[in-house]
Amino acid sequence: MEMTTILFVALGGSIGAVLRYLVANVGQSWTTYSFPIGTLVVNILGCAAIGLITAMIVGSQSQHREVLRLLLVIGVLGGFTTFSSFAFDTIELFDDGRFGQAMLYVVLTNVLGIGSALLFYRGGSMFFDGSGA
Repeated sequence: MEMTTILFVALGGSIGAVLRYLVANVGQSWTTYSFPIGTLVVNILGCAAIGLITAMIVGSQSQHREVLRLLLVIGVLGGFTTFSSFAFDTIELFDDGRFGQAMLYVVLTNVLGIGSALLFYRGGSMFFDGSGA
């Protein structure tokens, strides 16, 4: 792996993380409720962006396609939200006619992702009891 590859991903990732922070906070400020509208806005915008950017890159004849993919798709969108990658991976499975795998991917990602977050949050809460020790 080349250092320029890592630099493109790192640059894009830092931009995406800052954008996620800004967009999520602005989105959350739209409501006084505790519903995570900011995260929802980030995920939807990320999904729209990965669709548009990937279509642009795939349809491009530019010699910079790989750099754009590393910087924008993996870097910026990876830092912005990995939900967009999940969405596009699912689309590719459907487009390849692998419907069973697509549905399995959706179910496993959601059930195992939410389940592991819950399990490790509960376990971590017991381990890190807030005493600072």
